[in-house]
Amino acid sequence: MHGTSRRISVALLVLLVGFEGRARGRAAGDPIRLAWQEGDVAGTTAILAPDDHVIGMIEYRQVRRGERLSSRRIARFTDGSSDEDEAEAIVGDRLEAIAGHTIVRDTDGETTVDLSIDVRGGRITGTVGRGAARREVLTEAKLPPATYWGPLVFIALKNFDANAEDGRLVFRTIAPTPTPRIFDMALTDTGPAPVEQAGITLAAHRFVLTPTFNRAIDPIIRLIVPDATFFILPGEPPALARYAGPRNFNRQPIRIQ
Repeated sequence: MHGTSRRISVALLVLLVGFEGRARGRAAGDPIRLAWQEGDVAGTTAILAPDDHVIGMIEYRQVRRGERLSSRRIARFTDGSSDEDEAEAIVGDRLEAIAGHTIVRDTDGETTVDLSIDVRGGRITGTVGRGAARREVLTEAKLPPATYWGPLVFIALKNFDANAEDGRLVFRTIAPTPTPRIFDMALTDTGPAPVEQAGITLAAHRFVLTPTFNRAIDPIIRLIVPDATFFILPGEPPALARYAGPRNFNRQPIRIQ
């Protein structure tokens, strides 16, 4: 009987240790660990339509000064419209978002979304709409350090292996719909998925970005957030082989590679 009690105690201890380990797992709002150092980066790449013709260009610039990382991504389309994302973050051992700016312009070049993001202050301010329909917005909400949008999403993806739990990496995001909406997104590794480019087969892995809740309960999110897919080449560090998904939280499909 004494031996049985000891075995039960040991089993209970193992169960509690296992539970404690899971309880200490990363929450959606915790900043991700950085396995790779970020530095100064600049470049351009084409934006393709599903039928492979070029519909725009992306210009990307990233500057690091000490632990402060500033990034800016501008997507300019041949129809005259554009999307612009800026992000400020701390990049020590972890990726901690600080502030940012999102601008969307229509085919006339007129601004339809102009939002400033203050993560630490928990505020999103700006304007949405155009002309006489333009209105000011103010959203106050808890924005944890793991609030990622625009260029910060790819940094999270690049560090997926160091942060994923059960094959998923969850973080908070802000979607201009055009009114800002805040919800959690999950990156999921769906496994190997070869990518054909220029007659060459690349041994990529496929990652899908989706909301963490059932989109059936929110018809607006169901309309504006179709799944986005990233094809990543494993390596040190990982590299983006292809992106296929919506343009800036609307339903226009684009591809970047």
